[in-house]
Amino acid sequence: MLSFTEFGESSPDRPPLIIAHGLYGSGRNWGVIAKRLSDTRRVITPDMRNHGHSPRADSQTYEDMASDLAELIAQIGGPVDLVGHSMGGKAAMVLALQHPELLRRLIVADIAPVPYAHTQSHQIAAMRAVDLSTVTRRSEAAEQLGAQGVEPALQSFFTQSLDVAAKKWRLNLDVLDAEMDHIIGFPEIAGQFPNPTLFLSGGDSEYVLPEHRPLIKSLFPAARFAKIPNAGHWLHAERPREFEAAVRTYLDA
Repeated sequence: MLSFTEFGESSPDRPPLIIAHGLYGSGRNWGVIAKRLSDTRRVITPDMRNHGHSPRADSQTYEDMASDLAELIAQIGGPVDLVGHSMGGKAAMVLALQHPELLRRLIVADIAPVPYAHTQSHQIAAMRAVDLSTVTRRSEAAEQLGAQGVEPALQSFFTQSLDVAAKKWRLNLDVLDAEMDHIIGFPEIAGQFPNPTLFLSGGDSEYVLPEHRPLIKSLFPAARFAKIPNAGHWLHAERPREFEAAVRTYLDA
């Protein structure tokens, strides 16, 4: 069972909201947005497998991650609304296609149901290169990441998954590296999710392109598309207020 944090109280007229984070993240990354959205509903932020405090496993396929989310929904009670960013967005899409009855509305943040060519294994190499034996504060690990060319925003993001006291990453780097082809890919999967779906992208991002729309509409026929201006792939971190407003408006429509 995935480890998770929850905010707010159950609402009689709004289903729970689950937020599935992306690669190298954790539910903790979504705490501020989850807390704001919890003023009207229960919000759950799980750690995906091999991330945060969730169980370690030998695989990182989207079918497995979708099953993890289905198990979580069975525990908290569904159907739910689901927001998924990047890797979490792909897992959310697979869940929606395999078990549409578990979801009311779906928001996919800056990712498409397609394979991508850019590996993220170089980020794993950077994290492995940090000499954790010398680290007493996250800022020291961030400095070492910066010396390897990791940009400041990602330095802060990665070090949120660092257990300084235990001197270890809360990421199963070995499995994430071995499973990278699955992570940047997308499974061939049949089915449709007929319920309302929003593909919410960063205006400066190139993860969801016009040429992806025919495939998206074939799988998610009720899909709508929106962009947050002046935001890239990490749109929720770069424009948190705008992201929160877009999510709230769509889910409450």
